Amino acid sequence: MTFLASDIVERFYLFLWPMLRISALLLTAPPFSSSVFNLRVRTVVALGLTWMVYPLHNWPLIDPLSAPGVLEIFNQIVIGASMGLVLQIVVAALVLAGHAISSSMGLAMSSMIDPSVGNVPILSQFLIILSTLIFVGMGGHAMLLGLVLESFRWLPIGQNLLNQDAFGLIIRWSSMIFLGGLLLALPVMITLLFINIGLGVVTRAAPSLNIFAVGFPAMIIAGFIVVLLSMDSIGGRISWLWVQGFSTLRTLLGAPGG
Repeated sequence: MTFLASDIVERFYLFLWPMLRISALLLTAPPFSSSVFNLRVRTVVALGLTWMVYPLHNWPLIDPLSAPGVLEIFNQIVIGASMGLVLQIVVAALVLAGHAISSSMGLAMSSMIDPSVGNVPILSQFLIILSTLIFVGMGGHAMLLGLVLESFRWLPIGQNLLNQDAFGLIIRWSSMIFLGGLLLALPVMITLLFINIGLGVVTRAAPSLNIFAVGFPAMIIAGFIVVLLSMDSIGGRISWLWVQGFSTLRTLLGAPGG
């Protein structure tokens, strides 16, 4: 069996379209966007997924160097990146919650460098690690890869995602950064607020007490205890955020019942 140069070019053009969408997703969606998955790993995963989905559909033959081809390249990158952005909003909510809790505890200056999200407090990094474990435990990685493979049936090559409804959905979902962060941090922040009020009452009753020497260590210890006691509810809220993220992703792709 021989392949002509024209056949190889044609197969490359057909292989290019699913590869673009899957690659854009792997570059933006957690946990694949993490620095743990280097470019070589992402490339291998993208090639493997593209090879799996390639025989399942009839791909349109579009010259990527033509004007419609350039527009379709941009369209496929936007679709994949939008899918990753929907789930990145969950990570942003976790970072915001970690900032809020750290500020209430007095740990705002204690931070770590995370290559995926930048300079974040230690509690934000802890919540990101916890959310990754919950994501993998609930099969989120398999659901995400299944969604991107099914997206070629719900949103085939040539269909445009750049419409008002899609952008409106993403903008409405982005409010979950603040709502999700508030849901995660509010129980801990309220508890620490009452502890702060108690320390203020103690300071008024005993003015000679050095509140800086007693208050800061007390707030940090109390904060860690409250976070430890709230782990069950925090884990449940993180799971809820992931479920809502996948539901929004299905709606964005036009999935049946999404």
